[in-house]
Amino acid sequence: MTSTQKPSQQEIELQAAAFRRLQKHLMQDRTDVQNIDMMNLAGFCRNCLSRWYQEAAAEKGIDMGKEEARELFYGMTMDDWKANYQTDAKPEQQDAFKKSFAENVGKD
Repeated sequence: MTSTQKPSQQEIELQAAAFRRLQKHLMQDRTDVQNIDMMNLAGFCRNCLSRWYQEAAAEKGIDMGKEEARELFYGMTMDDWKANYQTDAKPEQQDAFKKSFAENVGKD
């Protein structure tokens, strides 16, 4: 498919399946991987994925808040995720995050 062609139904279904597998990998298989480390290394994290989900909903005229999108992606509230899986970030992780966030999320 070129950038001007509309994706086929099969391609849409395969993309959706790949997204669901990525979601399962991050939410069930690798809960040990911290969002801050993902952001610092790859420029995106689980929160970014939930935001992209929210943005896709908005493009379809679906009203969805940030917390609702996160809960749909995480399969639980952020408070539950943090209590069960999130660890405290080290100062060097926080410094790297500021740079990564500015480069990847803070730009238009």
